[in-house]
Amino acid sequence: MSKKSRKKNTNYRENNVVHRTFESQDWHPLDDDINGRRDQKYVKNIKPRSEGQAELMKAIDEYSLTMAIGPAGTGKTYLAISKAAEALEKGEIERIILSRPAMEAGESLGYLPGDLQEKMAPYLRPLYDSLGDRMGGKKVRQYIEDGTIEIAPIGFMRGRTLNNAFVVIDEAQNCTYGQLKMILSRLGWHSTMVVTGDPEQSDLLEGLSGLAEISRRLDALPNVAVCRLNETDIVRHPLVADMLGVL
Repeated sequence: MSKKSRKKNTNYRENNVVHRTFESQDWHPLDDDINGRRDQKYVKNIKPRSEGQAELMKAIDEYSLTMAIGPAGTGKTYLAISKAAEALEKGEIERIILSRPAMEAGESLGYLPGDLQEKMAPYLRPLYDSLGDRMGGKKVRQYIEDGTIEIAPIGFMRGRTLNNAFVVIDEAQNCTYGQLKMILSRLGWHSTMVVTGDPEQSDLLEGLSGLAEISRRLDALPNVAVCRLNETDIVRHPLVADMLGVL
């Protein structure tokens, strides 16, 4: 196959691995599961692997608003999305809303083809991965198509009231104080909101991130849980905790 023909094909094989290009407008992050791997086996029950994770899971169960603050690898986002999936399966909520700031972290997304949703899809891949691990890719895609699960940038939340929903705000360290204040005020009746982030890894200019200040102020409220995880809660490769301790 020539290079020119190969670029036009949305699927090609290299070293027995299927790769997808971005030229197909029907591409979806959940389409990448080779041979339906994610649907053959997925996680049904989540258990904490550290004291900090146990406290976070308990806080999500007991509070309408939880701030999960801590370094990479502590499971903040994964646990929040797992709790959201659990609440949906139990019928406690009607929909899941996952949101991230449209922060490019020094890399431009403008060159990617397609509309905003298609441009954001690769950036939001970690959220799709967590959902797929917990519920299975086919079910997640069905929920996304019928609106039961919504994944959108922070800017799309303005002016909305989020009732009967489980809302996860991921990468909140890339939100300004004003953005976080706006999104927190979207919380509606019979809803749960979890805000996750690491103030030490903001991609904004120094002093612009509002996560640390918002968390400090909300810590004084009895009806808000502020869970601070640390290096002892990191569940990735042990080297991650060692590196973050010196970087």
